[in-house]
Amino acid sequence: MMDPTPIWYGKDKPLLWNALSLLLLPLSWLYCTVVRLRRLGYRLGWLTSRRLPVPVIVVGNLTVGGTGKTPLTLRLASLLRERGWTPSIVTRGYGGLSATWPQPVHAESDPAMVGDEAVLLARRSGCTVVAGPDRAEAGALALRLGGCDILLTDDGLQHSRMARDLEIALVDGERGFGNGRCLPAGPLREPPSRLRSVDLVLYHGGTGPDPRMRLVPGAAVNLRRPELTRPLADFRGLRVLAVAGIGHPERYFALLADTGLDIEARPYPDHHKFTASDLARWPDGPVLMTEKDAVKCAAFAGDNHWYLPVEASLDETFLARFEAKLAAFALQLCSGHAHV
Repeated sequence: MMDPTPIWYGKDKPLLWNALSLLLLPLSWLYCTVVRLRRLGYRLGWLTSRRLPVPVIVVGNLTVGGTGKTPLTLRLASLLRERGWTPSIVTRGYGGLSATWPQPVHAESDPAMVGDEAVLLARRSGCTVVAGPDRAEAGALALRLGGCDILLTDDGLQHSRMARDLEIALVDGERGFGNGRCLPAGPLREPPSRLRSVDLVLYHGGTGPDPRMRLVPGAAVNLRRPELTRPLADFRGLRVLAVAGIGHPERYFALLADTGLDIEARPYPDHHKFTASDLARWPDGPVLMTEKDAVKCAAFAGDNHWYLPVEASLDETFLARFEAKLAAFALQLCSGHAHV
């Protein structure tokens, strides 16, 4: 299957990539038309959103994959808990093969059944996590499981069937919107004008006056012995195989290179289903992978296989705006209203 990334973002061979994108433009126009009609249907009441009895925060983006939604969701869940809320997380369960949805997700759940991101969220967040393509059904299950007073939805911006009280759009601050075209001619799932209707916009990386997020790496964690950790500085002077099966692997490779590591970059498709044969083809030296990949590789990892956890760092402007929204939620709940 052809990788569409050069067509969407490629700066080398611009004439070739633009020509291929132009060939796909009729499908792109059709896609955009369907998206706009669907949103209009919800706005006019032809399609109905399900309102749940707690505030709902949606984290999403306009482009396909790779903006850092999962680290942002984890950071927001931590902030909510610090402020006295009890969040549950709802996610799609992308790539999961379960025959029944929605599914509660636990730290020991099989990522092949419920999706790698869902298992990562369950392991890192300390929250109830429910996966399912229908976010409204998943949210309802999270409420039935008990103890939740706010819902946090990972990658739910385009899933309008669940009503929401706060929309947060995460934008790639380095790659932007690529060629600015909708799928399949470009990377957009919705036109850029959609940003005008969201509550908060956050940019991952890049520079500018807009609120920014950056990822801060922690110590590397051994896959076979998670209690064993190593500072990244310990890998300097070694040739490290850097493995990433995520939406924008170049960002991960750049993060490692920026810390002074000598890496051999080995990208895989997003949500790649790693097998023992994949790992058998890796060299004997240290391997440093993303945490999402480690969820799928732990069962057959070697002694020198490590993953790099990251934390989302949010600037003060975004935090202040997010806090104001939480204060509005709390005020509404105190006055007897379940949502704003």
